Amino acid sequence: MRAVRVHTYGEPPRVDDIPEPTIRGPLDILVEVAAAGLCRTDLHIIEGQWAEKSGVELPYVIGHENAGRVREVGSAVTNVAPGDQIILHPLVTCGLCLPCRRGVDQHCENSRFPGIDSDGGMAELLLTSARSAVKLPPELDPVDVAALADAGLTAYHAVTKALPLLYPGSSCVVIGVGGLGHIGVQCLAATTATTVIVVERNADALELAGTYGAVHLVPADGEQVRRVLELTGGAGAHVVLDFVGEQGTEAEGLAMTRRAGSYFVIGYGGKVEIPTIDLIATERSVIGNLVGTYPELHELIRLAADGHVRLRTEVFGLDDVNHAIEELESGRLRGRAVLVPRRG
Repeated sequence: MRAVRVHTYGEPPRVDDIPEPTIRGPLDILVEVAAAGLCRTDLHIIEGQWAEKSGVELPYVIGHENAGRVREVGSAVTNVAPGDQIILHPLVTCGLCLPCRRGVDQHCENSRFPGIDSDGGMAELLLTSARSAVKLPPELDPVDVAALADAGLTAYHAVTKALPLLYPGSSCVVIGVGGLGHIGVQCLAATTATTVIVVERNADALELAGTYGAVHLVPADGEQVRRVLELTGGAGAHVVLDFVGEQGTEAEGLAMTRRAGSYFVIGYGGKVEIPTIDLIATERSVIGNLVGTYPELHELIRLAADGHVRLRTEVFGLDDVNHAIEELESGRLRGRAVLVPRRG
């Protein structure tokens, strides 16, 4: 089968012909990949930022946002069958450890993360676990929703964590409305009555955010902190969701957060630096966010099926992976890039 593999950190990935994976365990499923999302984590992987954390052996197949059709199942699989259209929770989890039992399966003590620490889904076939599979309603096409598996799930997870703070009359700043942020704005509009303020440097993306439910659109032109403070009566927002997490948004996000407010870090690459006395004096909270849970992915798919969340996607073939990477790195890509192993 054909697959996108990283051979050397810092160099573009290559499309290789490799052996097809096969069912090994009773809970395994073999998935014909219909679409695999490309995100900034893939760029960080290629750069080598994840090398130490993942411990993965090169070369390996990347791709952690995957949807497709079940081809084959292990002997103990009962929740899906060959032919089912599914989206995959990005982690393979055990279901037996305490985090899994508590419902925070993204912190499974025995997890595997296809596309990060093992072969992923930028390939014609992906071997994963039945525990990861969420059936898609018939009205949803895997190509249209593949990026919800990680980008969408991460955005929705942050919103659900913030829900108790987003009561009517509250304000929420969203920094960055690219691949993750445009999903986050829609999730906020679908699940809260908060006033959404978007901060974004790209004029087209900013305008689009207004169609997704943002009330105030603030260009990131150097005056964004002042504008947000003006819009919030000088106090700052109750919640700030930073989907960038680098290039100065860390300091700006904290400055936009009111006393006793919460700054959620979703994008990454930078550093959050704040004197501890300021945390104590203002009682601000700084909250990290990983990918969401299996139940949250199920909920997100329901929101998509009901028309509350729509992905803006651009489709590429496997051979176009490096062009897709260039589009993402340059900022020309609007929304999400999706790789389709079999086109036509």
